[in-house]
Amino acid sequence: MIYSIAAILYCGCAGAQNQQIAVLPQPKPGEAIATFGGGCFWSMSEAMSELKGVDAVVSGYAGGNTKNPTYEEVCTRETGHAEVVQIYYDPKVISYQTLVHAFFFAHDPTELNRQGPDEGTDYRSIAFYRTEQEKAIILDEIKKINASKHYDAPIVTQVVPFKVFYAAEKYHQGYYRLHLNENPYLTAVSVPKVEKFRKVMKADLKSEFQK
Repeated sequence: MIYSIAAILYCGCAGAQNQQIAVLPQPKPGEAIATFGGGCFWSMSEAMSELKGVDAVVSGYAGGNTKNPTYEEVCTRETGHAEVVQIYYDPKVISYQTLVHAFFFAHDPTELNRQGPDEGTDYRSIAFYRTEQEKAIILDEIKKINASKHYDAPIVTQVVPFKVFYAAEKYHQGYYRLHLNENPYLTAVSVPKVEKFRKVMKADLKSEFQK
């Protein structure tokens, strides 16, 4: 119950923040892009940014119909969008397959339209593909993880073609590191997810996170 209250307060207090939208980075030569959603983008953004070969991660919204949605609009669950992260990475250092594998261990992909205390379609597990090859990689990873019985229930992640990504407000970008010691939601919900991710993906983490 405490966690649920924290999540509700998080959504309700967002309107008091600076609403300036983050600017999307221009991809570097040879850089690739991937987009995933797995619950609150604070912890997902931190987890994926710790991987070797990942140059930048932007929190935002995708999967819905509303153009240029605000956080408050996404919270109403009327936009169809989910909280997602867009990852800019060097495919010479980290493969798309490794990113997909990491994504499935950065959250619980067996929870339908929720992640822990966060309930609603805006927190759904969703993986976007830009090519048929990426789609095949995602589906193959789902098959492998289901077969391994790592999770007690089957994966319910949506696998859909990428259409458009909208960057979230500036205050959401890098939120995990900026507010780690001052936000109880991060301590109770986000930190355990990131720590679990680090254990599973240790060999693929940047050196400063391999502890």
